[in-house]
Amino acid sequence: VPVGKDDSENVEEQRFLEPVVPSYEIPYHADIIEALNGADFEAARRTSGTGFYYLCGDIARLHSAILSYARDFMINKGFTYCIPPFMIHGNVVQGVMSFDEIHSDVVTGVMSFPEMEAMMYKIEGEDLYLIGTSEHSMIGRFLNTIIPEEKLPLRLTSYSPCFRKEIGAHGIEERGIYRVHQFEKQEMIVICKPEESEEWYKKMWNYSVELFTSMEIPVRTLVCCSGDLADLKYRSLDVEAWSPRQKKYFEVCSCSNLTDAQARRLKIRYKSKDGSNQLVHTLNNTVVAPPRMLIAFLE
Repeated sequence: VPVGKDDSENVEEQRFLEPVVPSYEIPYHADIIEALNGADFEAARRTSGTGFYYLCGDIARLHSAILSYARDFMINKGFTYCIPPFMIHGNVVQGVMSFDEIHSDVVTGVMSFPEMEAMMYKIEGEDLYLIGTSEHSMIGRFLNTIIPEEKLPLRLTSYSPCFRKEIGAHGIEERGIYRVHQFEKQEMIVICKPEESEEWYKKMWNYSVELFTSMEIPVRTLVCCSGDLADLKYRSLDVEAWSPRQKKYFEVCSCSNLTDAQARRLKIRYKSKDGSNQLVHTLNNTVVAPPRMLIAFLE
């Protein structure tokens, strides 16, 4: 991957559809939604705080329609639709964990400690965390399992709400639905043999490009540099949609190949034809997250 310190050094790879640069000013997405009586941000701030929203009327229907479209899009690609648990086990402590501790802890198995600290909400008094993405519980489903080789690759697409603290440099003070604590997402997961993972990586980000361009939304792909990769990721590629208001692209999907990093921690293996147990490779990608898709679609 390209060497770089952070996402400012990610490398553009390809563009799809010509970006539209309007001759008139396009309003901020929250203003568009409010003009359509599609959201109540003030009430959400009173009930829940910054980073939450009520969606109403046709905007709420559009939100649900996008999720349904994405679900059926992936089913038509041969993926099995799933609704996973929205909480997963985690008894995480910073520092070195023993082999047995890692293998009994889904949170530590699917992500690095810095990611967990910045993202995950802990359920007080419980050995549970709210998921930040359904990838967490979908990969955790195969904890300590041996999958028959003939069942690979597993192609799964999952719906879930996602909960994120969003601690970091980006902040969460802006009004609207771009960076929020709670949103819904359709995800795609592939569990495959090692020699197949690079082929699936290319297929998966291409599915995202196909989905967005089917709605005439221009997108580009960015190769993530070394400084923008989480610890467990082998390589990652972002799909960004064009914002005619900002006259620039913004992230809507992130496709990652983790090779055997998660499988090694969670002991996810497959039984090969020669009878030996081998580690699988795991991959994930956003199909669509409607808050950001709504912004691209409405603009």
